[in-house]
Amino acid sequence: MATYDFLFDSLGLREWCGDEGGGITSMADLMSEATGEEQVVSAWDTPFPSLDALHDACAAIPQSRDVTLGLENGFLDIKDSLKVVVDPITQPLSWALENALWLMQSVPWWIMIPALMLIVYLVGRSFKLVGLVAAAFGFLAFIDYYDYTMQTLAIIFVCAVICVVLGVPIGIAMSRSDRVQRAIIPILDMLQTLPPFVYLIPLIFLFSVTEPKLYGIAIILYAIVPVVRLTDLGIRLVDKDVIEAADAFGMTKRQKLYGVQIPLALPNIMAGVNQTIMMSLAMVVIASLVSAPGLGVLVLRGIRNLELGVGLLSGLGIVLLAIILDRVTKAALARINAQQKS
Repeated sequence: MATYDFLFDSLGLREWCGDEGGGITSMADLMSEATGEEQVVSAWDTPFPSLDALHDACAAIPQSRDVTLGLENGFLDIKDSLKVVVDPITQPLSWALENALWLMQSVPWWIMIPALMLIVYLVGRSFKLVGLVAAAFGFLAFIDYYDYTMQTLAIIFVCAVICVVLGVPIGIAMSRSDRVQRAIIPILDMLQTLPPFVYLIPLIFLFSVTEPKLYGIAIILYAIVPVVRLTDLGIRLVDKDVIEAADAFGMTKRQKLYGVQIPLALPNIMAGVNQTIMMSLAMVVIASLVSAPGLGVLVLRGIRNLELGVGLLSGLGIVLLAIILDRVTKAALARINAQQKS
């Protein structure tokens, strides 16, 4: 006898349920039927009236597996129509990732490493930082992880640039309209709290695992949140007295945005860029599960094959890459702050 038979009997819904109730619904019911002893369920052991518990008492109530199956079938029904719309929009992402990967791997190391050192010096104006870059990439090349490192760097570069290009305008729109902010904040909250692996599930059904857009979209969705939030926050924190002074000079909204608000909010925006880069690096490792190249592949190989050395060295490579990217963005932020104070 099911626990909630009484509910449907008292409401007169037994006929709607399509069964007579009191049937054998579990192994415990089967045992009680065999021994002739009626099973007594104490109040302590009463199950929550979930779908499965109610289904035991009334067959017309769907089970929880029916709900999950319905969601899956619903997504599969709209998959082809959704792909017709999403595929052309996201195809440039695949091209960008493919070209970036080709470029980072085809340029010889004796050109690429000095070029990266020059870029770091122009950004940070620090010989210590340049030395760190040279030592880190030299070490990774020495242990034959150079190609994997370049792959990871290419993916991060493309995805971080797209996050900034999309995220900064969204943050600006949020800062200029409370209504837009109220509409977008729940989406950002969902993207920020959703487990990283969940991003991959619908994308696997939409795209082939051989398409770079599969892991590119997952990385962008996961990493775009900080730059959006901090752009919105930075512009909203601009001193109102400064805005009033700009109004007094007769500046238009566009002039105030580009001449006053964005320059003053740049430290917050750069902090958002820093966090976006770090989150992109974290997601690159997870995206290796769906054919994303780079150091994440070695981490996954170390886990699957129990290769301790490979896992530790690839993890160390990711740490070195994270330190370099973090120090470079912070050096750029320090230069911006110094210029604003002077």
